[in-house]
Amino acid sequence: MKKSLLALAALGAFAGVAHAQSSVTLYGIIDEGFNINTNSGGKHLYNLSSGVLQGSRFGLRGAEDLGGGLKAVFVLENGFDVNTGGLKQGGLLFGRQAYVGLSSAQYGTVTLGRQYDSVVDYVGPLEVGDQWGGYIAAHPDDLDNFNNAYRTNNTVKFTSANYAGLTFGGTYSFGGQAGNFTGNQIWSLGAGYNNGPLTLGVGYLNARTPNNFGGLFNNGPTTSPLSATTTPVYAGFASANTYQSIGAGGAYTFGAATFGLTYSNVSFRNLGTTSASIYRAGENATFNNVEANFKYQITPALLAGVAFDYTDGDSVTLANGKTNDGAKYYQYSIGADYYLSKRTDIYLTGVYQHASGTNSLDKSAVASINNLTASSNDNVFTARIGIRHKF
Repeated sequence: MKKSLLALAALGAFAGVAHAQSSVTLYGIIDEGFNINTNSGGKHLYNLSSGVLQGSRFGLRGAEDLGGGLKAVFVLENGFDVNTGGLKQGGLLFGRQAYVGLSSAQYGTVTLGRQYDSVVDYVGPLEVGDQWGGYIAAHPDDLDNFNNAYRTNNTVKFTSANYAGLTFGGTYSFGGQAGNFTGNQIWSLGAGYNNGPLTLGVGYLNARTPNNFGGLFNNGPTTSPLSATTTPVYAGFASANTYQSIGAGGAYTFGAATFGLTYSNVSFRNLGTTSASIYRAGENATFNNVEANFKYQITPALLAGVAFDYTDGDSVTLANGKTNDGAKYYQYSIGADYYLSKRTDIYLTGVYQHASGTNSLDKSAVASINNLTASSNDNVFTARIGIRHKF
């Protein structure tokens, strides 16, 4: 009799678990296209590339209803190259996102893992690169991280519930360095408002020792820097003890037309912390960036847009006492996107950039479109026609 009661109790407990509301969704994007670059390190380049409008990816997204309005959630998201089948994000298996957490419809969501910062979440969607332009239309070398060039590891993240269009949140990333609490530490805060025709966003990102292994610029699986040492817009400032990005933006829709504006102030603070730095110890390098963008929904299936972006770098004192007067970048973008269906679209984007002044390497500034090989002179034009499919 006792055995029968125990068996019945166990079966009842199992049945309760089996009836819990849960779901797992497989999703993804395949983005592929043909590119023309008039000056890729001094040469014309014609090639195929993957993930320009949106990074090619596949992922698993899951949720389990725990009762009382509480859910367990997770995301595992991989980035890949369509042309080679290789991994992106430095070769990480789930390099785009990998997190688990708890979500409350009333209060918000707390997640743990590799995630996006608050500048990406709240301001990024307002720049043209995150809309119809793709990463080639992002700000020069994505210096403010609006286009999500860098993710954050070891991150605790809070995202609020939606309160009449207002959301807010923040992240904190543990540096993971023994004996150095602030080394590789990253934190961010942000807020957004979306109600009717008006959308607003603000964000702040602070990263210590960003170019160290494990820091914001270098958190892939290898011990060599992934990006910062190859981007002429700010490679010379990689010795900074702190990277800081402050961003704000807004958009307003009039019928089929939408006008947008973004601003960022980016600082590489306390330069000269490594012996390789060409700058006087303690110097700060600062950029101010302004973007104006416009898009028009010509038909329900056809969108067209234009944008102008201006980046101004301040002067910085070199280790030899001379002054680097900074660089300026002028960027013009144009594009169109046509939806063949809800899941498939074809798009065309063109970007022209002109550079002047002296760049971070204390050399004559060269045009440098985000994620492409820098030009050999102060001008470059690139164009892409692509197809994107979502599943």
